[in-house]
Amino acid sequence: MKNLKKTFKNKTIIVTGHTGFKGSWLTFWLKKLGAKVVGVSSDYITKPSNFEALGLKKQILHKKLDIRNLKKLASYLKRLILILYFI
Repeated sequence: MKNLKKTFKNKTIIVTGHTGFKGSWLTFWLKKLGAKVVGVSSDYITKPSNFEALGLKKQILHKKLDIRNLKKLASYLKRLILILYFI
C-alpha cells in the first residue's frame, strides 16, 4: 500500500466514466491514495449512484462530457492541461 501511495500522491489522473460503478470506485481509491482526480463522464449511469453516495463530486474536478465527441474532448483536455500547468 505504501508503494501505491507513493506512486499516486499528488499525481493528476483522468478517469473516464467516473460516475459509473467501476469508475466511481476507481476514483474513490485514487483519492484515498492522494491523487488529484479529473473525472469525465456523460452522465450518472446508475440509480442509486455510487458516485453520489461517496460524495465524489465535491472531491474532484468533475466534467460532464461525452467522450465520443472527440472535438469537445480535445478542447477540454487542452484547456485542462493549461489550467493544471499554471496551478
